[in-house]
Amino acid sequence: MRPQLLSGLAAVLLLAGCSGDSGKSSSSTNATASGEAPGGYLGALTRAQQTAVKTVDTVSINDAIQRFNVDKERYPKDLNELVQEKYIPQIPATPYGTKLEYDPAAGKVTVVKQ
Repeated sequence: MRPQLLSGLAAVLLLAGCSGDSGKSSSSTNATASGEAPGGYLGALTRAQQTAVKTVDTVSINDAIQRFNVDKERYPKDLNELVQEKYIPQIPATPYGTKLEYDPAAGKVTVVKQ
């Protein structure tokens, strides 16, 4: 029994000592142990997806605003006018914590934090 205990203890110490980079914080080790991706990968992936959504939504809405301007020779009063005139099917949802901000004088839409 004693040799098994020593070999088990040696294996634990070996695995604990071979964590790769001793300068890393324990939070990345804990994240890996809890089943999360190491290095903030999922957080970066989520931020990238939100950025892509923001870019696509604003590009499509700004395009609709420009088409409206060419047809009506003015910018829409608000984004609902784009929906009413069937330039876009609906006002797209924005990622959590953000909203669309429309400047009718400039005819531009941006995504801003709430």
